[in-house]
Amino acid sequence: MQKNSRLITRSIVATALFTIVLVTLGCTQKVDHSKGVYMLVDTSGTYTEELNKARAIINYLLGTLAPGDTMAVARIDTGSFSEKDIVAKVTFDQRPSVANTQKRAFQKQVADFVSSVAGSSHTDISGGLLQAVEYLNEAGSGQKYVLIFSDLKEELARGHVRDVPFQLDGFNIIALNVTKLRDDIRDPKNYLQRVDQWRDKTESGGGAWRVINDLERLDNMFSL
Repeated sequence: MQKNSRLITRSIVATALFTIVLVTLGCTQKVDHSKGVYMLVDTSGTYTEELNKARAIINYLLGTLAPGDTMAVARIDTGSFSEKDIVAKVTFDQRPSVANTQKRAFQKQVADFVSSVAGSSHTDISGGLLQAVEYLNEAGSGQKYVLIFSDLKEELARGHVRDVPFQLDGFNIIALNVTKLRDDIRDPKNYLQRVDQWRDKTESGGGAWRVINDLERLDNMFSL
């Protein structure tokens, strides 16, 4: 009986120790701090006049991202739920020298895009956001950011349906350079309602929302 009792005690102790080891390993797993940044750039109407600002933001971002981070830039046009609208995309190599070469190539792709872009007739922001979410989920980045460089006025072409809920858990959505339209100057409620509409869409999907219009404060972009 004593021998059986000792065996049972040892078994219980062994099980407890095994459980403690599993819990400890679970608690010490590395957190993925890699960033995934997907920037949507509005190319509709007169907003194309703002694209040099977008290029400056992209150059700033390239300077802040590290090896292992992912970045993509895509245009917002008539039908933005498409990989064809991705202007440039990259996951930076772990070797800094290679990553720097990738950044220079990325800058050139963006510069070529800005110098040759043609304005679009419609603005499918929702489609672009859906494409961004799909891309960053596939990239598997630890921190996910979607930047929307736009006046946030969505104008869908006939036949385009975008009444789908956004799945934005773990996503940070940041609107940049949300310029005021002529109607906004006449009635500021238009501007406020437009911003609130996108905030509601983001937060109802589980995402975090932010607006940065003062581009001198981009250093706070990732301090969410």
